[in-house]
Amino acid sequence: MPSDIKETSRRKPQQLRGEQRMAAMLDAAAGVFAESGFDAATMTAIAERSGSSIGALYQYFPNKLTLARALRERYGDEMSRRWTGLVADAAQLSIVALVDRIFDLMIGFFDEHPAYFTLLNATLGYQRDAGARQRLRAKLGAVLREKKPELDEAEALRLANVSLQIVKGLNPLYEQASPAERRELVAEFKLALASYLKVRLHR
Repeated sequence: MPSDIKETSRRKPQQLRGEQRMAAMLDAAAGVFAESGFDAATMTAIAERSGSSIGALYQYFPNKLTLARALRERYGDEMSRRWTGLVADAAQLSIVALVDRIFDLMIGFFDEHPAYFTLLNATLGYQRDAGARQRLRAKLGAVLREKKPELDEAEALRLANVSLQIVKGLNPLYEQASPAERRELVAEFKLALASYLKVRLHR
């Protein structure tokens, strides 16, 4: 998810106070995007929620699109940190426990960041960095090699690619489902990924 947007498109905070103000603006934007949708959200509403003047908001984020892209970038960084923690724990987990952790990580992220799906579906002119995609695959490949050390790097990466496609397949279904149906969908996707990995990792 980290983007390739140019940092020169918005003012950089030069001190802690500026960083805190920018973080508050992003938090406010997330709330407004989640409640109103990207198209209906306004810079005025975001400024009001963040406790900033509209002028201050425009200093850091020239437009709503820049705000949305910065929020996507923040989400990508957070997701990367969560995956790093999973890699560290993988060797001690069974396949079923590993799959539970993978989906629990994703579902926890969705629930904590309701603006995620809004931004995922918005037309942001956003291109995810190919390097970021590769890093995520490499992290999952590292997890799989923890479970089966004899996997070579290429095979682990191929299994990681397939596994990630299974995980990503949940996104559009989860977004549209009721809370009760979401639980059932997660269980089905956990079963699919666990079954695949048990066969491929011979566990």
